[in-house]
Amino acid sequence: MYRDRDCGEITISDIGKKMRLSGWVFRRRDHGGLIFIDLRDRSGIIQIVFSPDVSGDVHKLAHNLRSEYVITISGIVRKRPEGTENINLKTGEVEIYADELVILNKSIALPFQVEESVDTSEFLKLKYRYLDLRRPETQTNLIIRHKTASSIRNYLNSKNFLEIETPMLTKSTPEGARDFLVPSRLNPGSFYALPQSPQIFKQILMISGLERYYQIVRCFRDEDLRADRQPEFTQVDLEMSFVDIDDIIDLTEGMLTTTFRDVIGLNLDKGFPRLSYKEVMDRFGTDKPDMRFGMELAVLSDLAGKSSFKVFLDALSLGGVVKGFSAKGLAGMSRKEIDLLTQEAQSYGAKGLGWIRVKGSFDSPIVKFFPDEILRSIADRLNAEEGDMMLFIADKEDVANSILSKLRIELAKRLNLIKDQFKFLWVTDFPLLQWNEEESRFEAVHHPFTSPSDKDIDKILSGQINLTGKSTDLENLKAKSYDIVLNGYEIGGGSIRIHSGELQRRLFEILRIDKDEAEKKFGFLIDALNYGAPPHGGIALGFDRIVMLMVGAQSIRDVIAFPKTQKGQCLLSGAPSEVDYKQLRELYIKSTIVTV
Repeated sequence: MYRDRDCGEITISDIGKKMRLSGWVFRRRDHGGLIFIDLRDRSGIIQIVFSPDVSGDVHKLAHNLRSEYVITISGIVRKRPEGTENINLKTGEVEIYADELVILNKSIALPFQVEESVDTSEFLKLKYRYLDLRRPETQTNLIIRHKTASSIRNYLNSKNFLEIETPMLTKSTPEGARDFLVPSRLNPGSFYALPQSPQIFKQILMISGLERYYQIVRCFRDEDLRADRQPEFTQVDLEMSFVDIDDIIDLTEGMLTTTFRDVIGLNLDKGFPRLSYKEVMDRFGTDKPDMRFGMELAVLSDLAGKSSFKVFLDALSLGGVVKGFSAKGLAGMSRKEIDLLTQEAQSYGAKGLGWIRVKGSFDSPIVKFFPDEILRSIADRLNAEEGDMMLFIADKEDVANSILSKLRIELAKRLNLIKDQFKFLWVTDFPLLQWNEEESRFEAVHHPFTSPSDKDIDKILSGQINLTGKSTDLENLKAKSYDIVLNGYEIGGGSIRIHSGELQRRLFEILRIDKDEAEKKFGFLIDALNYGAPPHGGIALGFDRIVMLMVGAQSIRDVIAFPKTQKGQCLLSGAPSEVDYKQLRELYIKSTIVTV
């Protein structure tokens, strides 16, 4: 037997008992007569003492111990001497005086120390991931990930959902990102795709009458990576029949509030705020705003039009906007600091950055172009106070929004305005369609199975809208879709789906997906819609992002056991890698590298 108990389970109630424990040598300290080690397993750490008074042979053997040796010890649990307790450890009141030591395995010199706050390059941590995974911090992240999945499953099971697996090898369909393709040996020249999401299959499950489905499922997208993206990621995917938006929002809030309470002990109130897509874009410049601080944006075009400032007037004459926000307490910035801030805005795509200090009076080279009453009106609209600095962008609306939203976040970080809390938000009333300039056609904002709003369904089916060119009728169509945002991250999104075959065909026409193309890509779903499909809808939540935010990590790589780099490489295993010619021949593939 290797152990009687886990290391982190020994408490003051065990004093006087003999215990056998096993684990890794976390730290070793030689104090001359006594040798101390911190013995670590997944449950925690306990201090082991080797004393020549207890066993000379064991004490002598303990001199050989080094970091990450795997050992078994036995000994008597004792109370630590007064003043030497470690309040940061669950086992901090006790220690074990070892009378037996077995070295089960040795470790060579480590490429980095396995410490909680180790400062090591990510390259090394991913290459030696098995060492990085030994760190208590990393293990805690994965334990929280496990508990989060368990809580979600328990909640959905209690709501009469069925956990149903959908295929990993499926058909390539346009979902917004590139598919990962898998060649079929049995069907030469044909390919499977790894699923970007189980979208079509979960709709099929609703049409099949299963009514409530969920899956904590692996998804794959061949897209450029960043801190909150991986080529393979995990979704909490669910779908429900006979529901509308409020039903899905209510269930999702119940699931999240239950999970946050179960896993990190945080009591959240249901009834997360809801804002329309237009309102979040007007106030924050992004559809995934961080709501933990103010500094909201405001449209200033009407006031800017009453000035004589040519930069603003030119932007307005070209159909652009003037927007801005008040940066709290930045009126004391020097001109050099303002120039650096302007360069930062330019790196986001700005042509320039307008600014006015609120410092007793209005101070800026551009104030001479504004009547005093207009300056006061601008300050009122931006809620600018003494000591603030108002910042402005004049450009196309989407450009101004993008730049100002980035500046807002960056300045909030520098000013320490972002509070350590969780702020959820629902974004609703998205546009159904967006114009693709390159292809001169409309495309779905979410996906082509998203239902239009109820009032727009009637317009589409009755032929009341103009379907030609860049029609404003089409631009104004609203979707029955919704995103959930947490602290500036989109953690989920979904929609009520189209359940009418006729409406689905009409939407394909609007998207210029002809009958043959629709049949080729989505034929089995279109057919299924003709056999009594119920109203249905769902949501997919980014499981990795949720866990990342729960543990306060900076990247989803910190909460995935075996993540990949930004180039999609697994440094541990060496994937992706070349394969044997025989394998390619069996798949009827000839490998040719083409330089683009």
